[in-house]
Amino acid sequence: MRRIIGGVGRALVTIGILILLFVAYQLWGTGLYEARQQSQLQSQFAKELAKAKAKAARDRAAASTTTLPPVPPPVGDPVGIIQIPKIGLDRAVVQGIGVPDLRKGPGHYPATPLPGQLGNSAIAGHRTTYGAPFNRIDELVNGDPIIITTIAGTFHYVVNDKLIVKPKEVFVLDPTASATLTLTTCNPKYSASTRLVVKAVLDRTRSPKPQKPGPLAVASRSSLDDALSGKSESRLPTLWWGLVAALFGGLWWLIFHRYHRWTTWLIGVVPFAVVLFVFYYHLERMLPSNY
Repeated sequence: MRRIIGGVGRALVTIGILILLFVAYQLWGTGLYEARQQSQLQSQFAKELAKAKAKAARDRAAASTTTLPPVPPPVGDPVGIIQIPKIGLDRAVVQGIGVPDLRKGPGHYPATPLPGQLGNSAIAGHRTTYGAPFNRIDELVNGDPIIITTIAGTFHYVVNDKLIVKPKEVFVLDPTASATLTLTTCNPKYSASTRLVVKAVLDRTRSPKPQKPGPLAVASRSSLDDALSGKSESRLPTLWWGLVAALFGGLWWLIFHRYHRWTTWLIGVVPFAVVLFVFYYHLERMLPSNY
């Protein structure tokens, strides 16, 4: 009986440690990945901005009056830089709101206009993982500024509304006649039961004249529903890697139990840590994409 109680106790302690490791992976491990991606995105955007300024200078020298709207970048490339002084946010915005895109930073909904254009430009962002860029947007109130720099210029928005909606309520992404901005993220913190939405309007006195958007990506209502809901990945890879991690962990424990040496522990910890990391990677993908 004592051995059974001891075994159950060790199993519970092990499960508790694995849960704590997963929490650490979510809060800090994903942040390191996002920081590297942000560095690359900001460097890439700086080059694109320099090219756009050089082209504008050539157009002015040639007295060109052609002003075509900027073409949306490919999914995964930078759209611009979003800054919210009140909460200390300064991030590159990536094109796309899929799981791989939002791991890099806030993501622009491809089916909406670019920031600074006429219409409802929408951006989603993580609130808990991957640097949590939208962690504090609940602190924004009417009148707070949001600044977005794209290759078309620097656009100043002013917050004018904040609401909480269900994940299926996609009306917040509906088109608008004027230049507006919509920020979406999971709500409340460390949960995904609802969505926090911050609305803002373009301050025309401090921004370039908004242009009409070019052709936008076609999005059905169901795809917008998936986007706002944060559609997660398939469970199959997670289950598979969970079984592999359990197998590695079980073999490691049996070998260490038989050959109780520090070298045995050291040899087993490396492959188990690698498999566990892959399992956490897939487990995290099951969460909503803007969690």
